[in-house]
Amino acid sequence: MKIDYLTPEEITLSEMGRRLARVRKQQGFSQTRLAEEAGIGVATLRRIEAGQDGQMASWLKLMKALRMTTAVDAFLPETFDSPMAEVLSAAKHTKKARVAESGIRWGDQIE
Repeated sequence: MKIDYLTPEEITLSEMGRRLARVRKQQGFSQTRLAEEAGIGVATLRRIEAGQDGQMASWLKLMKALRMTTAVDAFLPETFDSPMAEVLSAAKHTKKARVAESGIRWGDQIE
């Protein structure tokens, strides 16, 4: 399932929990062992895998225990290149250049 901005939070948490359970199993962790490695309770891990717990601190501990901290960076990158932001920035710089070339400054009156 693809998660996007229209996906309800409950569905997103459920999908993330399902993905976490899949990764845990692929890496050979039991729920008990992963919970111990992450420093969280087994009940917390079970809630997360069931899509019922969205505490970020618990998620970060799990990602570290699974050696998947690079996924955290991909989850929320330090910089985000938005095509719309680039267009708006270019338009802003163009407008500033035109004002600088014309010599008009705020408060100048053209009569």
